[in-house]
Amino acid sequence: MNKVFKIAALCAVFITFLMGCSTIRTTQSPRTAVEQLLISEAVIRSLPSKSDESLPIPPGSKVILNTSGLTKDQTLLQQVLTGWLGQHGYLVQKDEKNAIYRIDVIVMALGTELGGDFVGLPPIQSTFIPFSLPELAFYKSAYQTGYVKFNMNIFEMLTGKFVGSTSTFLADSYYNNYTILFLYSFTSTDLISPPQLGSFRRDSLNAIDTQSEN
Repeated sequence: MNKVFKIAALCAVFITFLMGCSTIRTTQSPRTAVEQLLISEAVIRSLPSKSDESLPIPPGSKVILNTSGLTKDQTLLQQVLTGWLGQHGYLVQKDEKNAIYRIDVIVMALGTELGGDFVGLPPIQSTFIPFSLPELAFYKSAYQTGYVKFNMNIFEMLTGKFVGSTSTFLADSYYNNYTILFLYSFTSTDLISPPQLGSFRRDSLNAIDTQSEN
């Protein structure tokens, strides 16, 4: 009887230890910082460094932007496009009366995707024991991808004449998490300066930036 009790006690301690090591992912904003970076960096990467081969109108043209899509994130895309056009010599107008061309931005996709793999035991809750068992992951992965795809149609404001369409602008970004043998976790990403989650040896991003400047 004592032997059974000792085994049960050891199991309880082991389970408690595993429960303490479980990771809980929360956010205080509608989107996590990682999700915001996945979308914003995908948008920036979709725009080429040169615009002379992208738009069928000459630099210096006065234009107005209209954005159409199925997501509220298209507002971000429009603002990034405004800056990109300005950097390449186009004059983005707020009033269509001052514009020579109208650029209709057609957003086909803009958002994030989440997928993953899991090998192990899922969390268990039972009425027969006074505690629940946490998730036990021999291998677990979570793949987050930011994705953007859009093109632009250009029209003359005065006549409504169709000038031309751009090729498709397309880009993505990724942030993947992996867990092996319950406790060992690591991340793989192409994001620039992503947030660092709990680590005993964590350095602030400001400190990293300062060291790189020196």
